[in-house]
Amino acid sequence: MADHKSSKKRIIRNNKRNEINTNRISRIRTFIKKVENLIGGESKDKAQEAFKIAMPELQKGVSKGLIHKNTAARKLSRLSKKIKSLK
Repeated sequence: MADHKSSKKRIIRNNKRNEINTNRISRIRTFIKKVENLIGGESKDKAQEAFKIAMPELQKGVSKGLIHKNTAARKLSRLSKKIKSLK
């Protein structure tokens, strides 16, 4: 357990940040899953719309430090490639 007042504050602050970051990561994953489900459903227009919504969410995750920029780029690239392959 923390002995100093400042270390107790840090524990509280870290727990709050952890909760916020967990929610943001979960939100990003949800957007990605929505796009993948629409790709599986063979609806190109809906998949493109969902992709347009998911793209800024991934980029926000990069700017907040939740996701590495290369990981986000890879996910966006793969989703884009799958959408383009739909007829």
